[in-house]
Amino acid sequence: MLIKYVIKRIIILIPVLFGISIVLFTITKIMPGDQVRSMLPTNIRPEVYDQMYEAMFRRLGLDRPIYIQYFSWLYNFLFLGDFGYSSVFNRPVVDVISEPLKNTIILNLSVNFVYLLVALPVGIKMAVKRGSLFDNSWQVFSLAAFSIPSFFLALSLIFIFSVTLGWLPISGMPNTLFLEGWDLFVGWIRHLTLPVTTLVIISLAGAIRYIRNAMIDALSQDYIRTARSKGLSEKVVIYSHAFRNALIPISTIIVGVVFTLFAGAAITETVFAYNGIGRLLVQAVVARDRMLIISMNMLFAFVNVTAILAADIVYGLIDPRIKLK
Repeated sequence: MLIKYVIKRIIILIPVLFGISIVLFTITKIMPGDQVRSMLPTNIRPEVYDQMYEAMFRRLGLDRPIYIQYFSWLYNFLFLGDFGYSSVFNRPVVDVISEPLKNTIILNLSVNFVYLLVALPVGIKMAVKRGSLFDNSWQVFSLAAFSIPSFFLALSLIFIFSVTLGWLPISGMPNTLFLEGWDLFVGWIRHLTLPVTTLVIISLAGAIRYIRNAMIDALSQDYIRTARSKGLSEKVVIYSHAFRNALIPISTIIVGVVFTLFAGAAITETVFAYNGIGRLLVQAVVARDRMLIISMNMLFAFVNVTAILAADIVYGLIDPRIKLK
């Protein structure tokens, strides 16, 4: 049943990705600017420049009809792993993305580890101690975190911990050329602390309320009263009964967290000058690097639809009452 369901869902998602690719390709093609001119040097003679322009125009396949360009790009993307050529970096898109993608995964692994370590116990305790000082304090924190723009929070942390106290670097990445071993590890920790803190605070704002509400709903069910009437300890009631049944809505957060490993945090990475995929996307949009823009957005689209599929499968595995049809 599970295999049939997965196959059926994949078949449904294929035309979704196909439609997204058409929209992305069309949008990038109608963007203002000349892709070829951005790739050529300007300090050359006009006649040589015209020859180079014509050669590059043909090399990129821009002399062909747009639908031929689309199917050629799609074939190369799907079957050859060729994402095109970056007009800004003058390198294949795969080479441009590889390093920022690795950095983003490192950043988001750190964020998700801290985020889940805090969000799950805090959200559960908020539900158990509903209406208490602990619950009200975290709800105030949640509202405040919702209200603060991520760039303002990032700049505030930089001002406090980097400019005023001087404890942490303002921005950038650890120097992997001159650092190794323990020194490199410490360098990563120092450079990751502020962006990780920014992203964790922003992420916790919604997560703890979501977990709290799911647990409150589970704790109000009849089977919880039955479990308590049998004399079961409060820990068993909360973690073996309530939390297990609250896992369906909570699993949406957990699955989403896993797949955000491949997505960038554009604003935070830009503020901290962190060489991640989110910052790279901002640079690509500003510079109108068409192939880089479309390849990165297709990556994000693939990650998102895969996350939706994974969430549906997890629902069925957690709760047998949900039939995979």
